[in-house]
Amino acid sequence: MNRIVHFEIQADDPERTAKFYGESFGWDMEEWVIPGIKVEDENRYWLVTTGPDSEPGINGGMAFRRGPAPTEGQPVNSYVCTIGVENLDESADKVLKAGGSITVPKMAITGVGWLAYCKDTEGNIFGIMQDDETAQ
Repeated sequence: MNRIVHFEIQADDPERTAKFYGESFGWDMEEWVIPGIKVEDENRYWLVTTGPDSEPGINGGMAFRRGPAPTEGQPVNSYVCTIGVENLDESADKVLKAGGSITVPKMAITGVGWLAYCKDTEGNIFGIMQDDETAQ
């Protein structure tokens, strides 16, 4: 079976995006630098660390968006990644404080947990999920 091993966030403003994900989820984003090689702005790339390698999950990257950002009300037209969180309400508050928004409010996924969908500062949609087998 083939599994997803990497994700990539598209950003108009990588510094703003790094700040958003750092404040919302504690992620670390560092620009990938190749010693002795000058990389043009549009080709710069950031490595995204979402947690320790000893825990489940994947890391990813961030690149400059190469086209228009999603427009308000546009249907989802790409993969949506969902972030596992310990407390959905606290995480949603962090998203709002960091400049994001909630696009689909908290809802129960019976027997699984609590789910909400959010937008980051770049207009990208992502989910947040709190495990809770008693959710209904």
